[in-house]
Amino acid sequence: MPQQREFALRGRVVAVAADRGHHFSKPPQERIILVEGHGVEGDAHAGPFVRHRYLARRRPRLPNLRQIHLIPSELFPSLLEAGFEVGAGDLGENVTTAGLDLERMPLGTLIELGRTAIVELTGLRTPCVLIDRFRPGLKQQVLSSAETGPPFKSGVLGVVRAGGMVAAGDPARVRVPCSPFRPLPGV
Repeated sequence: MPQQREFALRGRVVAVAADRGHHFSKPPQERIILVEGHGVEGDAHAGPFVRHRYLARRRPRLPNLRQIHLIPSELFPSLLEAGFEVGAGDLGENVTTAGLDLERMPLGTLIELGRTAIVELTGLRTPCVLIDRFRPGLKQQVLSSAETGPPFKSGVLGVVRAGGMVAAGDPARVRVPCSPFRPLPGV
């Protein structure tokens, strides 16, 4: 059984992004509205059933475990060191955080964003070929070479458990599940 890990329980929202179209990057917004059981209002990946284009073509009635994408801003400096300039929204995330080690959190972790929004983590975002189309060679940089820890460094996915407005500067608070630690699977 994996050991319990320690991580920060408080952070903040650095940026928010949304896009009505299925584009790789999402333009930054002043604020986004999270809708319970649906996702980010007006975003292409919102809805109760899977909206990921590849998955939706094959199994359109699958529950949408990818309603919202969060990524830690701490990833950006390491990518810059490797020669890849990446900013908020560039990797398709809806919420960019600071101070939270998102990929190391257990399955079922709740992230409170702003005053009322709550996101339940459902898995790691699995990097696909589109990352290399965005920046050739970038996919290799978000695959972990470490023996321990998450296999991917491209953020986490979740479902919206409580709605509300989220904007840059808002607090991000973590509630870890009481159940035994289960690492986030690739989604």
